[in-house]
Amino acid sequence: MPDRTTLREKLYDAWFRRVHGSRLIYNTCWEDPRADRELLQLGPGARVLMITSAGCNALDYLLDDPTSIDCVDVNPKQNALLELKRAALLSLDHTDLFRLFGEGAHPQFNALYRDLLRARLSPEAQAVWDRQLHWFDTGLRRSFYFRGASGDVAWLVRSALSVRPTLRAELQALLASESLDEQRERYARVERELFGPLTQWFVRQPATLTLLGVPRAQRNLIARQYPGGVSAYVQDKLRYLFTELPLKDNYFWRVYLTGRYTPDCCPNYLKPENLPTLRARLARLRVHTRSIAEHLREHGGALSHFVLLDHQDWLAAQAPADLADEWQLILARSAPGARVLLRSAAMNIDFLPDFLGNRLTPRSAEAELWHQRDRVGTYGATWLAEVRT
Repeated sequence: MPDRTTLREKLYDAWFRRVHGSRLIYNTCWEDPRADRELLQLGPGARVLMITSAGCNALDYLLDDPTSIDCVDVNPKQNALLELKRAALLSLDHTDLFRLFGEGAHPQFNALYRDLLRARLSPEAQAVWDRQLHWFDTGLRRSFYFRGASGDVAWLVRSALSVRPTLRAELQALLASESLDEQRERYARVERELFGPLTQWFVRQPATLTLLGVPRAQRNLIARQYPGGVSAYVQDKLRYLFTELPLKDNYFWRVYLTGRYTPDCCPNYLKPENLPTLRARLARLRVHTRSIAEHLREHGGALSHFVLLDHQDWLAAQAPADLADEWQLILARSAPGARVLLRSAAMNIDFLPDFLGNRLTPRSAEAELWHQRDRVGTYGATWLAEVRT
């Protein structure tokens, strides 16, 4: 069958491979661990396999006292970030920890890294951070959360807002809203200016989507399934987030828009009351640079929970045989009643292998409930199922 991929699509794919093969993509997780923990129902005895991303959610899961968490990512820079967070939790007091990963910058980071953190990292993670110490300085970008691929987009947004002080002030006031009614009123005032023709063009561009970690397969899913395509999808998702869910504890969008968390609006690993518990359980966290399938082939033992993020969107479009293989391995390694959680850019997840039909029990009502409550809110669907005995 002839290859009908256009030159533009080939360039998109090439750019995506280049960016994802050479850069840190996510400086913070873009899946809500509050939703995850309700859906997964972790606890003592849980053995979790998950994609690392930025590592925040793996640390959050430790609060539910699982026996083990294996974090897997094909991008070594994502694993290096989790290793740095783990080293900081073990070595720093809460003040330094929050300056580093809460405020995104620390004036003494070079000394902290040299004296306390570096020795706790693997050689691979050392090689990453030896070259990136400036990411936590107080220079032009002023925050680690304006670094990496997704951080580049956040920095561009921040820079655009700096020349539109009225809009920037309105967005700051929106984040500080005390009620949903106030959020709705404030968002109604800024939405038209926020989503003008230039913004709509910007969010459709392959270069932008690549930096945000969106491959062509996901862009095509949105374009095919969502009325109005990518720009309408983004606009509608943000309208829902900013008018239907409280922003007071939405640390995802706060850090994206401001480059920092606050003590009252931050991931759980940055809260002082959780530091002793996390320190006591960090040894249960293991980091592996490989694919999910490679890990399942090489490591034995039954697993009770799988957190697959959204990577199966890409597998379904680009490597369906690998998608089927991954699912066969998941089934082979699942403990009775194991839970599998994934997200998708698709509104309807219809790309899973047919042989799963008699092996899984979908938990659709739970998944939909927490999909609607998810504070990130950028996915088309959340999917949860249990493996039948």
